[in-house]
Amino acid sequence: MPLNRRTFLGRSAVAGAGVALAGGVGSGPAVASEAKGHGHGRPPKRYSFTVMGTTDLHGNVFNWDYFTDKEFDDKAHNDVGLAKISTLVNQIREERGRRNTLLIDAGDTIQGTQLSYYYAKIDPITAKRGPVHPMAQAMNRIGYDAAALGNHEFNYGIPVLRKFEEQCDFPLLGANALDAKTLRPAFAPYVMKRVRTPHGRDVRVAVLGLTNPGIAIWDKANVGGKMVFPGLEEQAAKWVPKLRSMGADVVVVSAHSGSSGTSSYGDQLPYVENAAGLVAEQVPGIDAILVGHAHSEIPEYFVTNKETGKQVVLSEPLKWGQRLTLFDFDLVWEKGRWVVEKVGASVLNSNAVPEDPRITSMLGDEHKKVVAYVNQVIGTSVAAMSTADAPWKDEPVIDLINLVQAETVKAALAGGEYAALPVLSQAACFSRTAAIPAGEVTIKDAAGLYPFENTLEARLLTGAQLKDYLEYSARYYVQTAAGAPVDTSKLTNAENIPDYNYDVVSGVSYDIDIAKPAGSRIVGLSFEGAPVDAAAQFVFAVNNYRASGGGNFPHVPGSKQLWANSDEIRNTIIGWVQAKGSVDPAEFASVDWRLTRDGVPVF
Repeated sequence: MPLNRRTFLGRSAVAGAGVALAGGVGSGPAVASEAKGHGHGRPPKRYSFTVMGTTDLHGNVFNWDYFTDKEFDDKAHNDVGLAKISTLVNQIREERGRRNTLLIDAGDTIQGTQLSYYYAKIDPITAKRGPVHPMAQAMNRIGYDAAALGNHEFNYGIPVLRKFEEQCDFPLLGANALDAKTLRPAFAPYVMKRVRTPHGRDVRVAVLGLTNPGIAIWDKANVGGKMVFPGLEEQAAKWVPKLRSMGADVVVVSAHSGSSGTSSYGDQLPYVENAAGLVAEQVPGIDAILVGHAHSEIPEYFVTNKETGKQVVLSEPLKWGQRLTLFDFDLVWEKGRWVVEKVGASVLNSNAVPEDPRITSMLGDEHKKVVAYVNQVIGTSVAAMSTADAPWKDEPVIDLINLVQAETVKAALAGGEYAALPVLSQAACFSRTAAIPAGEVTIKDAAGLYPFENTLEARLLTGAQLKDYLEYSARYYVQTAAGAPVDTSKLTNAENIPDYNYDVVSGVSYDIDIAKPAGSRIVGLSFEGAPVDAAAQFVFAVNNYRASGGGNFPHVPGSKQLWANSDEIRNTIIGWVQAKGSVDPAEFASVDWRLTRDGVPVF
């Protein structure tokens, strides 16, 4: 039976209060016991402890959505933020004794909310006498023992990441983040923690941090020539035996990598993006893996190691501080060392507890500053625009993104070799709840259209490559026969393709025939009323995530780069609205694409 919180607490309580004091915290239940012996008269020594884990916090401290400027809520009524996590952590430490617990994270900490953006760009932590990052303040107060590096840690450049690292009271781990010149670790690969037991023999717990090889692609501008990121399996195979030889009784891997064994960057790199399951399967000597990156909820998942036949437990606590993973370890003293007898995992939901007032009061001023910042008015809009129907209809709000991107690229290429070529642009619906209201438009409204820190590039594509690109994008729709009823809740996200990996392209017109199989859906692709010539050349305004292989779209990563910008597309949109003063959809909205079945429009 896998170990869960209930069985753990029930069994731990048997041991009696005296042992709890020896274990460190008198108020918690005892976590050591003398069980029935092995037939030698003396019962073996036993000890239990818990490793708590978070991942993909993405700048969430408060249960707050800065893009809507109200308390966070979703369909499942999840809550977010470190203030909630802090309450759960306090409860577990109280129940089990603080010294019988560790707390780790699996990365993507300093990017994702306007709070984290503000302290990277508006009031940067890198400034002389700059502020301490709110995530560092909160995680220090909560008492993290270690955090793995996520790929989004590199979004703001290495200086911001190094400053954040300096501000943390715990190490940032990345055994496969290597200095490009020396090929030595650029960050601490691991941390070794000693957990005191009532038996006079500490448990040595090694936490190995692994990050995502995709950083080399997604943040090439920041890390190119400075750092390299080999595969997780290769580096785990190098470090786990070292940790065991150094005396680690327990090895926990904190991996900013999903468990599915897939990659979104195709053959751009010879490494797997979501490799946590492969690490468990291929590398002997690991007891548990805290999984990150995929934004999935995996309370407990066992993988059998091919070499040893041993079960390795994996757990992923969703994202944004919505869940807290608990790895519960049972150890037994055998042949002069601690041996893991049983380990299980579970997750706790942060919506079941209030925010910790120690965290919210400590960072109240920072929160107020950011709320004031996002509520600055930057212009007006003649009409309301929304992304609610954007996954299946050509909506003005997506046209706005494409317009800004196309105009920015045209201006950048003006007077140059490629100035005469037509400019096309790609955009995705990142959020189905983003909206530009009629009337005053604020920073938060404009930023809500583009929640990611992507930057803009211009690439050179042919008509044939464009067709391939659109066919690949159109896999997003579930094949739906002509005449069959259309349910928009079941129409999209085929093959689990997320909304952000469905692109629409402006500057050309086309139909997507969803009655046809994926790969043969683009009908009537035309430019200025004439069919697109396969050999024609186009400038393609595209975000750096897509240009560097994100989503594994064809042709763009290998295409000629004509121009690139380091400013976030989000800021470009904000600046465009400020410069225009008033936004009128009538000036730019047009229906360039539509869903059809056998030539008949779906909507």
